[in-house]
Amino acid sequence: MKTKIAITSLASISPLGNNPTDIWNNYLSNKTLISIQEFNGKKQFVATIPFAIRKEIDQLRKLEIKYKALDETVLLAILTSRKAIKNAGWKQGDDFGINVGSSRGATQLFEKHHKEFLETGKTTTLTSPTTTLGNISSWVAHDLKSQGPEISHSITCSTALHAILNAVAWLQSGLATKFLVGGSEAPLTAFTIAQMHALKIYTNQNQDYPCRAFDLEKTKNSMVLGEGAAMACLELGEKENALGYITGIGFATDKLEHNISISDDAVCFQKSMAMALKNSSLDAVDAIVMHAPGTLKGDTSEYIAIQQLFGNNLPLLTTNKWKIGHTFGASGILSVEMALMMIQHNTFIEVPFGRKQGGRKAIKNILINAVGFGGNAVSVLVSSR
Repeated sequence: MKTKIAITSLASISPLGNNPTDIWNNYLSNKTLISIQEFNGKKQFVATIPFAIRKEIDQLRKLEIKYKALDETVLLAILTSRKAIKNAGWKQGDDFGINVGSSRGATQLFEKHHKEFLETGKTTTLTSPTTTLGNISSWVAHDLKSQGPEISHSITCSTALHAILNAVAWLQSGLATKFLVGGSEAPLTAFTIAQMHALKIYTNQNQDYPCRAFDLEKTKNSMVLGEGAAMACLELGEKENALGYITGIGFATDKLEHNISISDDAVCFQKSMAMALKNSSLDAVDAIVMHAPGTLKGDTSEYIAIQQLFGNNLPLLTTNKWKIGHTFGASGILSVEMALMMIQHNTFIEVPFGRKQGGRKAIKNILINAVGFGGNAVSVLVSSR
């Protein structure tokens, strides 16, 4: 990277809450936020947004008549984007780019309209525009009255970190000075959960921690879905209000062996991490927030990739999916939030049932990993300065 990128704000809505104090306190607790909810008559493990915050989504629907028809994915993106630019000191109507993505897109709305079509043979007027993936950034831009480019994309579970890659390219090219990036996901539907069960990767473990993310001794897949969104404000160069800096980025794609898998030693992660650390020493990395979705292959292959790159001198390793589930396209940016908080508080959040790790040191540089179906890995290095 020619110039580091300042993260001047990050706002989120997730099972952790929507304000920094609640989010950090939840991270300090060893309690998972995964619960049992009913979908289509079946009880499932999921991680949901707190009820009090869900009221804000309902209020937003009533704010403007056009918002009534929008999917929760879009509404979550709007709410978090508003807070993010406010915290960064940006104003509505400013010239900044937007890149917001989602893995599933307007899942709830698409399924609702498809069910109506199967029952009646017809669909409502706004079905097509409100279920289009590009709808996310377009509506965020409409709400914020921004003047810059609007980009939406879906690159499965690495979507939000790919948004950061795009923004870095725009900022360093000189085509933009500010960029709002992030991911939004509202995937908690019976059909989506059924798809994960069909892949045989969803949990059925009724224990204290249903999602055993980064438990390298587990014998069963244990992925759990969560919902949430997070947005970050990025600006070129040093800023007084910076929460941290993006000092390295990397990306790579595995050779596909199967529709959902990556290679046994996650070559894509080996390449993306090495690229992100091109201008940094391995010793400088204090911790890694792993993708670690709670699946046998996903957790193990990423760990092997880290071993291949770092050898015996491993950084501290963690993940947040045991606590908030897998939020698909939003998961990477929620991992960035976790990393920034660990840097801010100089406190490492470990997986309570994971392997005990070595001594502690000051936490100044954290690597964040994300990968999705198709082996599209991204690694982002976040630093205190």
